[in-house]
Amino acid sequence: MWSYEQRLQYPVKISKTCPKTAQFIMSQYGGPDGEMAASMRYLSQRYTMPYKQVGGLLTDIGTEELAHMEIICAIVYQLTRNLTPEEVKAAGFDAYYIDHTAGIWPTAAAGVPFNACEFQSKGDAVTDLVEDMAAEQKARSTYDNILRMVTDPEVRDPIKFLRAREVVHFQRFGEALEMTKDRLNGQNYYFFNPEFDKQFCKQK
Repeated sequence: MWSYEQRLQYPVKISKTCPKTAQFIMSQYGGPDGEMAASMRYLSQRYTMPYKQVGGLLTDIGTEELAHMEIICAIVYQLTRNLTPEEVKAAGFDAYYIDHTAGIWPTAAAGVPFNACEFQSKGDAVTDLVEDMAAEQKARSTYDNILRMVTDPEVRDPIKFLRAREVVHFQRFGEALEMTKDRLNGQNYYFFNPEFDKQFCKQK
């Protein structure tokens, strides 16, 4: 189903290590609004979308989020490779180092590990697409925060690329939401729950 091209979607070439910066960036791997949550969200939601066009969009964006996860991991790896124990301690990276050395492990910047509660798959087309739009905006906000904290242009460059893609995804999900609502309402659906009025609303 996928054709895997063995190179990053956007190049990452960081010459100077910085474990403190790595802790910030790590949040977009395993944090609440990170790329892992995004990919799992979209690739799960696509099955219950009532229209192939929207399911295909979720597949496309979910796959791209996997590519973004690769970029984040590459950034974290390049920021933490070949660290000395002294550098680890000085950067406050020691607690992470004890558990994972310099291995890539999904966690938020605050140290909270990734879990499946960080993404939603509700099975209602409108609910899921609204969730997806919010997720893209939250990811964009996180990238904005990273750009406020990070000054190294070698790190900022791929982060800017990732931020720009969140904006595009938000727009695409907005288009999909409007199309879905139009089609569902045209079929006299109540936002993908046709039994709602029969069961819970009195007819006037």
